[in-house]
Amino acid sequence: MSENIKCFKAYDIRGRMPEELNEEIAYKTGLAFSNYFSPQKVILGMDMRLSSPMLLKALAEGITDGGADVYDIGLCGTEEVYFSTFFYEMHGGIMVTASHNPADYNGMKLVRENSKPISGDSGLHNLRALIENNQLKKSENKGKIHKLFHKEEYIRHILGFVDLKNLSPLKIVVNPGNGTAGDIIERLAKRLPVKFIKINFEPDGTFPNGIPNPLLPENRKATMNAVLKNNADLGIAWDGDFDRCFLFDEKGNFIEGYYLVGLLAEAFLSKQKGIKIIHDPRLTWNTIDIVSKNGGMPVMSKTGHAFIKERMRLEDAIYGGEMSSHHYFKDFAYCDSGMIPWLLAAEIMSLKNKKLSQLIEERMKLFPVSGEINRKVRDIQEAIEKIKLNYQEQSNNVDYTDGISMDMGNWRFNLRGSNTEPLLRLNVESRGNTGLMKEKTEEILNLIGEFCV
Repeated sequence: MSENIKCFKAYDIRGRMPEELNEEIAYKTGLAFSNYFSPQKVILGMDMRLSSPMLLKALAEGITDGGADVYDIGLCGTEEVYFSTFFYEMHGGIMVTASHNPADYNGMKLVRENSKPISGDSGLHNLRALIENNQLKKSENKGKIHKLFHKEEYIRHILGFVDLKNLSPLKIVVNPGNGTAGDIIERLAKRLPVKFIKINFEPDGTFPNGIPNPLLPENRKATMNAVLKNNADLGIAWDGDFDRCFLFDEKGNFIEGYYLVGLLAEAFLSKQKGIKIIHDPRLTWNTIDIVSKNGGMPVMSKTGHAFIKERMRLEDAIYGGEMSSHHYFKDFAYCDSGMIPWLLAAEIMSLKNKKLSQLIEERMKLFPVSGEINRKVRDIQEAIEKIKLNYQEQSNNVDYTDGISMDMGNWRFNLRGSNTEPLLRLNVESRGNTGLMKEKTEEILNLIGEFCV
């Protein structure tokens, strides 16, 4: 069995169906979850992939054979599993999803009580070891499977992040990418003074309009075009399990997640001074500038949801954001949400009576960025060391929080290896000098070039 367990990754379970992930592995994962964590009540939910119902059924069998009760919330987004786990005081939760992976993939995201993430160093590797070593045990008392209807409580909770009286009658394009966000938008439409223009709206695991990954430039066109065609105030696109949302301004321009972090940080600081805001090391200057000027404390954390959530709990931070469009909220059990960010953005636009472009453009000029650039290399550490030596003499500061960050005063960069692929990820930013940022980006890419495969 051990040679088949390739789907256990650093942060979740993800693999091609059925050779890397299948019903047998799902069943054994459920049984291992019950054996290792000894939960009494576990939330299960799933995305729209064609293989998700059978994986959820197998998971439920494994969990109940281990003696725990399952509470099935059905078709949903990942954050609905997070919400149901903490709100109903369950002992764990598992979401069946492969997010933005190709249609023949599936996976699982796992949490403990209070929706604390389960990753490689907090139990995921232990579950795999139980399966591989054939150490699974059935309980004498089989658990039961229940249906749980959580949607109304979830909607009420996320709407608690904004004051509905502040919202203007905006026109918003919404593109779930045939993922699971549509149902929540339908429910929100009844409570918000906004007009939704829907595209790629129905959940469809065959992905007739392409894989729901708005980070790919070719997947942005549908939202951009719909914003322009309908003269909309805002465009929103999600990945399949809607734990990330991506915003487009009224001109159809895609907004880098980095600038949204600053916008949301400012929104929280307008309500409460002195709070801590967590950010990742890839791009930092805009966030640090906004947080510091608005009376907050910026705190840098290693990239990745498990690290951000852990640091937020440690610092008692209200909000944390990554440039990859993951946004975390203390009042959402420190979990990431793809619904709360756009609600907050709509409230800021309404309160300031400004278009999204007006809120973002100034920050983009102050701190222009390269956007994340990936290169496949033969040796990540060797490449990073070469870049470091090249800039060491002119650097004011070298930081190793995540990969390497080097600050040259008027520009900086972060270079880090992917956790899952032989990829180098580069981010460059400058202080108000787009030309310099572009020049230095090309310079570093040329240096990386000799390591590319």
